Amino acid sequence: MKRTHLLGGIATAAVLAVGGVGIAAALPNPPAPAVAPAATSSARIGAAALAPGTALVDADGRALYLFEADQGSTSTCNGPCAQIWPPLIDGGAPTVAGDVQASLLGSTARDDGTQQITYNGHPLYYFTGDKKPGETRGQGLDRFGRPWYVLTPAGNKIDPDDPAAAPTAISGGYGY
Repeated sequence: MKRTHLLGGIATAAVLAVGGVGIAAALPNPPAPAVAPAATSSARIGAAALAPGTALVDADGRALYLFEADQGSTSTCNGPCAQIWPPLIDGGAPTVAGDVQASLLGSTARDDGTQQITYNGHPLYYFTGDKKPGETRGQGLDRFGRPWYVLTPAGNKIDPDDPAAAPTAISGGYGY
């Protein structure tokens, strides 16, 4: 009986150890754990022509994502998930540029008490695998149980496998 519990404990520890490595190993060029970008007095959200289509970006041109596992405007990405997909934190009244609609902006309380910016009801996130403005390495990745997508200025996901969500193009730049 004791032998069974010991072997079960060893097997469980091995699965947990491999699972922790598996998250990082599953990502292309796995990023080091990152802290969410610091909240500024107010976030500025614009739109840019990115590889998947015209999508939301921050003031630096970094892509913003939605997570399909989120329940309405409530974020389900916490802990290790939020280390790889840091939330866009609300540090004040966010502003918009270009085709982005101020009426679609909102915020939601996170488990840690911070306020996360939402757009069309979707909590917004960065992807630590995006190393420079305009990159969308997180587009379509299925991590932490569901896929991640960039959003259009209308607030819809850009999914190349969904003909109803066809991306639109605008001229270059970051919508500023």
